[in-house]
Amino acid sequence: MQTYHKLVRDRIPEIIEIDGKKCDCETLSDEDYISLLDQKLNEELAEYQESKSLEELADLLEVMQAVVKARGWTLKELEQVRADKAAKRGGFERKILLKEVREKEPSDG
Repeated sequence: MQTYHKLVRDRIPEIIEIDGKKCDCETLSDEDYISLLDQKLNEELAEYQESKSLEELADLLEVMQAVVKARGWTLKELEQVRADKAAKRGGFERKILLKEVREKEPSDG
């Protein structure tokens, strides 16, 4: 027997039972759900950082979408905030590495 305290995808209990095993689950409160989603974000990010795989990046996106919905936002709102930031501050296409910031000297114009 293995014990967990882990947020899992909706079909995991069904998959466990199809595999001939039994599992105990509970439905979380909204507060606990958001807390465990936040933990899951860290878990999925760590898994992506280790593997650099598209599958792990997809898992991270799935959890991000769940967080958006759980916090009462919409994916449309998320995309609008992203687009607004990109319009104001740019994206990451130019591969810019900021190395230093210093005050302008009077001779700098």
